[in-house]
Amino acid sequence: MTAELSPIDRAKYAAARRSVDFVEDGMKLGLGTGSTAAWMVRCLAERVKAEGLKLTCVATSSRTADLARELGLTVVGLDEVRWLDLTIDGADEFDPNLNLIKGGGAALLQEKIVATASDRMIVIADAAKEVAQLGAFPLPVEVVSFGWQTTKALIEETLYSLDVLNRDVALRLDEGKPLRTDEGHYILDLDLKRIGNPRQLALVLNQIPGVVENGLFIDICDIVVIGNGDGKVTVRDINSGRIEDGQVDLGEGANIFADLGD
Repeated sequence: MTAELSPIDRAKYAAARRSVDFVEDGMKLGLGTGSTAAWMVRCLAERVKAEGLKLTCVATSSRTADLARELGLTVVGLDEVRWLDLTIDGADEFDPNLNLIKGGGAALLQEKIVATASDRMIVIADAAKEVAQLGAFPLPVEVVSFGWQTTKALIEETLYSLDVLNRDVALRLDEGKPLRTDEGHYILDLDLKRIGNPRQLALVLNQIPGVVENGLFIDICDIVVIGNGDGKVTVRDINSGRIEDGQVDLGEGANIFADLGD
């Protein structure tokens, strides 16, 4: 079945399959949002079905919650469990220090809340998401809809004092209308090309009135699982410094691939 998938999708599947090996029975688990996280949810559901694991899951978006419930996983609100053992999520970019850009799926606010309410965060990604320096992927910033054009202007003005290569800011659209997040907010995408000081940028952006949260995840990720199209996976632990290479059997996913609709 994997022969029908693109190399990128095979890489995402490999990372997702390896990541669920970290899940243990009885865990309270955060489920990320995005295409790679969707593979993880499917792989997790396969493990739960095969091994009878008892898990309590918290989703980072309504679409992840819908998928998880459809596959038989138990999904509750974060306030019901308050703290999580582990969150597994994707990323749009990650650097050598495992700082991330997230928010391509417009769920960055819930993703950051869930990730910071976890003992550990594992990021799953294909090898193309690794960069020497963040910024090639546009940085999402979630803003309230009221006065968003003023907020946009304030962001643009602020960027001139920061170490970035480009300063284009665009409202994200969905079928010609402003995209709305699960919380009803807008997303501004900052095309910066290069972010010289991610920590400073994250702090400054969140001081601008109208900004709810930004997509820079600093010192949150503990482990990254990097997948490749041939099934090779690399697990990198930022805390221990360990790097582990392995291989995922891409033929294991027949049941997962059979009903994919996206």
